[in-house]
Amino acid sequence: MTTLKIHNIESAPEESKPLLEQSLKTNGMIPGLHGVLAGAPGLLEAYQTLHKLFTDSSFNNEELTVVWQTINVEHECHYCVPAHTAIAGMMKVDASLSEALRNRTAMPTEKLQVLHDFTLKVVRNRGHVTSDDLNTFYEAGYGERQVLEIILGLSQKVISNYTNHIANTPIDAPFEKFAWKSVEA
Repeated sequence: MTTLKIHNIESAPEESKPLLEQSLKTNGMIPGLHGVLAGAPGLLEAYQTLHKLFTDSSFNNEELTVVWQTINVEHECHYCVPAHTAIAGMMKVDASLSEALRNRTAMPTEKLQVLHDFTLKVVRNRGHVTSDDLNTFYEAGYGERQVLEIILGLSQKVISNYTNHIANTPIDAPFEKFAWKSVEA
């Protein structure tokens, strides 16, 4: 099992200190993931920037949750699944949606199911989707912008999921009650 250093404001490289201070201000704590990412200031900045850009995308809170958690679960991220379960709750997303995503069961609406399925295809096929995949996505009410925004969300999640795998980042105390283990698809 590998681990990477989890920085605090005092131990972080100089360029990461203001980013961690912003994390503390925004979250009321420095999430362990941010502490690990601080070891490479550019990576922490990229993650925080991608997070803001994705949350400001055209997706509503349910759709953001579907994209994030679909990727987190597919990547089997022990840290991000519980974190985004808590975040979904703070975003007033119905807990049944989070549970369906965590347990790989059907989404509550056809449109969210199409978003989930298309996101999975993008992840599993490394962006190689078919015309039929795109048409199904478009017929559900999404467009080219949302195709590209899924890639934006995936970019953010690759940073966090892969970092957490390598760092074996401990789950932060506020997220522990949402601990998760993968179930077979």
